[in-house]
Amino acid sequence: MSKIGVIGAGKWGSALAFALSEKNEVYITSRTPRDIKNFVSLEEILELKYLVIAIPAQEISLWLKEHFVNRGQKILVAAKGIEASSGLFLNDIYKDYVKDEDIAYLSGPSFATEVQKSLPTALVINSKNEDLSEKFASFFPSFIKTYTSTDVVGAEVAGAYKNVIAIAAGVCEGLELGKNAAASLISRGLVEMQRFGYFYGAKEESFIGLSGAGDLFLTASSTMSRNFRVGLGLAEGKTQKEILQELGEVAEGIGTAYALHKIEKDRDDLYLPIAREVYEMLEGKDPRSSLKKFLSS
Repeated sequence: MSKIGVIGAGKWGSALAFALSEKNEVYITSRTPRDIKNFVSLEEILELKYLVIAIPAQEISLWLKEHFVNRGQKILVAAKGIEASSGLFLNDIYKDYVKDEDIAYLSGPSFATEVQKSLPTALVINSKNEDLSEKFASFFPSFIKTYTSTDVVGAEVAGAYKNVIAIAAGVCEGLELGKNAAASLISRGLVEMQRFGYFYGAKEESFIGLSGAGDLFLTASSTMSRNFRVGLGLAEGKTQKEILQELGEVAEGIGTAYALHKIEKDRDDLYLPIAREVYEMLEGKDPRSSLKKFLSS
C-alpha cells in the first residue's frame, strides 16, 4: 500500500481520491478546508512521495509559483487544458518546477460521477519515464483499466482540444441540428485536433485511442460534460458569464479555446476552424450562424 496525496478536492480530485483508495492510503487537500475523510494540510501532502494534482489548467501557474515545494515527489497531473494567457501546455508550465522523469499526465474518457460509482473505464498514464507510468498505473483500482504511453504532447493536445470540440457539439445539440451534423462535427473535430497535435510532434495513436477519440466521443456527446453544457448554454443565447454562474464549476474548454485562438493568431501555418468558431461564440457571435457556416464550409 502506497501513500498518495491528491491536491484539489473538486469533483475530479475527489473521484480520483476515491478510486485510488481501493489499493492505497490516500490523503486529499484543497484551497479551502473540507469536512471529508483524510483531509489534511497542503504542507502534509507535499511531504508524500506520490502526488496527484487535480488543479484546473488555468490556475496551475499561479499555484505552482505560490505553493509548490519540490521535494523530489512523483507527480500525476490530472488536469486537461492549455493556458489561455500564454498558450502554454501543462508540460511547459510544470517543467520549471518538476523534472520530466518525475511527472506523468492522465488522459482518457472519465466522468468523475461514474468513477465515484466504480463504473468501468480505461485511462492512459503518459510520461517520458516509462517506469513512472507503470508505477502510477499500478495504483489504480480494479474497475479502471490502465495503459501507458510516452506521448506526453499527444495526450495533452487531445485532452485539452476535445473540450473545445465538446462546446461546439453542445451548441449543435442545443440548436437541434441533428445527429448527422453532430457526427460530422465530432469527426472533423478529431481531424482538427490531430492536425494540431502533429504540428507539435504528437503521435497518431494518441488521437485514435483512449486519449483522443475515446475522450472526445465521451465529452462531446453527454450533458454530464461541463463543456457540452457550455455549448448548450451558448445555443440558448446565454452569455459566457451567465453559463459559468449556472455551472458553478470550471469548464476547461473555455480557457483552452482562448489559448488556441492566441496560438493560431500568432502563427500562419495553423488551421483551426472549429476552435476559432468556438472562441467567436464565446465572444458573442451568433451560434446558429457560426455552426451553420462551419458545417456548410
